[in-house]
Amino acid sequence: MSGDAVRTVRAGRRTVEVHRPDKVLFPKGAGGAEEEYTKGDLVDYYRAVAPFMLPHLRGRPLMLERHPDGVDGPRFMQKNTPAHYPEWISRVEVAKEGGTVCHTVCDDTATLLYLADQAALTLHRWLSRAGKSDWPDRMVFDLDPAGDDFEAVREAARLLGELLDELGLPSALMTTGSRGLHVVVPLNARQDHAVVHEFALHAAEVLEASRPDRLTTAPRKKDRGGRLYLDIQRNAYAQTAVAPFTVRARPGAPVAVPLSWDQLDDPALHARRWTIADAVDQARTRPWAGIMSHARTLGPARRRLNALRGRAD
Repeated sequence: MSGDAVRTVRAGRRTVEVHRPDKVLFPKGAGGAEEEYTKGDLVDYYRAVAPFMLPHLRGRPLMLERHPDGVDGPRFMQKNTPAHYPEWISRVEVAKEGGTVCHTVCDDTATLLYLADQAALTLHRWLSRAGKSDWPDRMVFDLDPAGDDFEAVREAARLLGELLDELGLPSALMTTGSRGLHVVVPLNARQDHAVVHEFALHAAEVLEASRPDRLTTAPRKKDRGGRLYLDIQRNAYAQTAVAPFTVRARPGAPVAVPLSWDQLDDPALHARRWTIADAVDQARTRPWAGIMSHARTLGPARRRLNALRGRAD
């Protein structure tokens, strides 16, 4: 195709134009270590994964991570929806300090493909929904290793999963497509961001106290001393977390992929285990089946957590 070629893709009742579909967004790695992927490949992936991804996106404000010149070019973090976006794309206006922001909302496949055409490689979603922006229905723990030590991530995930079980909270695992794992807890949106953030911090502090040589809640890198960071900052108001099945802007186009707790023991597992070449296969296994429908309130869990903290003191 020529450099100004346009490909049309059908998505439900709409047709989306994909401009320059042969444009390389993910170059081949040195020595062929990573595959090369184009904008057309990105569109094809998001079209295939849409039935599994959209339930995690609908009704949620998004922050878009755009790479118009591919992963080796400049990055743009986009909150406000540009005026030229089609009128059929959903938007939501949410409060910020000193004003408001009009975020894009991805409610259908056509919007997902339009965003791919805009080289929005990674979709970062709010943990609350439009109309209830102060009331998150997800709590996220981001297990962030100091280096690329996935065994440390695996250990931290097991410990956190055991703690959440003890607190009576359901949880789900997701690779980040970068270095670590997310542990996601479904909530019933009855506590605001401040309460959820405080609960996540106290839970992380209990874990830190149990393994102070390996785990830390210190936000500053200089204070972590090579320990895995239990990052709970995504639970604050207006913060975001990478969406399930989103592509990450790294060589080889790795994907943030939900997995079952049983898969944590797979020796082949790592944070970039799946890419746009095979993430749909994992999606079809529906590793989170039923988990997200078991939302909880934090009241009983908070009482149990306070008791644990009292014993720790």
